[in-house]
Amino acid sequence: MTLAAIDKQLYSCIEQLSIAQKKSLLGFIKTVLPGGKEEIPYTIEEYNQELHEAEAEIARGEFSTNDEVFAMTHKMLHGDK
Repeated sequence: MTLAAIDKQLYSCIEQLSIAQKKSLLGFIKTVLPGGKEEIPYTIEEYNQELHEAEAEIARGEFSTNDEVFAMTHKMLHGDK
């Protein structure tokens, strides 16, 4: 698989994520980069705000089921097979 194809699949998957999922993914990426530590200077207020935002997204139906996440992962790893 070419780098361009990988980038295209990653972008396609990321587009489908909610804001909370994107924040989570970004945090994960920062932890795996060389010398990277996820910067989370959370205050309790910030933590609670993030929880409220996530709960609101879920209430609006902005979430992915486990099956959907597995399908996105499979597509990202294996293409449209």
